Amino acid sequence: MNLWFMTALSGCLMTASCADNNNPPKNTPPKTMSIQITSTAFADGQPIPAKYTCDGDDVSPPLQWTNAPVNTKSFALICDDPDAPVGAWVHWVAYNLPANATGLPEDVAKTQTIAGGAKQGLNDFRRVGYGGPCPPLGKPHRYFFKLYALDAMLNLKPGLTKKELLKVTNGHVLAEGQLMGTYQRM
Repeated sequence: MNLWFMTALSGCLMTASCADNNNPPKNTPPKTMSIQITSTAFADGQPIPAKYTCDGDDVSPPLQWTNAPVNTKSFALICDDPDAPVGAWVHWVAYNLPANATGLPEDVAKTQTIAGGAKQGLNDFRRVGYGGPCPPLGKPHRYFFKLYALDAMLNLKPGLTKKELLKVTNGHVLAEGQLMGTYQRM
């Protein structure tokens, strides 16, 4: 081997070993686990039936979830439409869902407090509870039902917005999952 190559290789090896000793790897936050969230009303990526929209009964779809961490203390749920002309439009905010919950039934009451002591926030229709898809005529919109497993039961009043809820849950998320449905008005 030529002298230049041996010198370069020796320098690389010394730099690599010194880098390991002088600059230990930074601690990275643990990877968030994934919750499986489904609905008997529609499959992930598929159209949401009109029953669950402003063109139908405007009731919340049934949701089920699995694979939550054992140390979950509560759940939070947000449904929004990132395709809205004014930016992400929030359709549902719910939180302090009990740790032993594995889903929500169809047609959750549009009240500040629901079964199990959970609370509901304000959607962008300025109402408490679920407000179904109601896009303008044209292309289909996507609706993301995002569920968060939290490491705490948070002392929160009803009526929070998505922004307020996300601020409070920051640093408390153990796992998350999402279900996406579409809806189009012609």
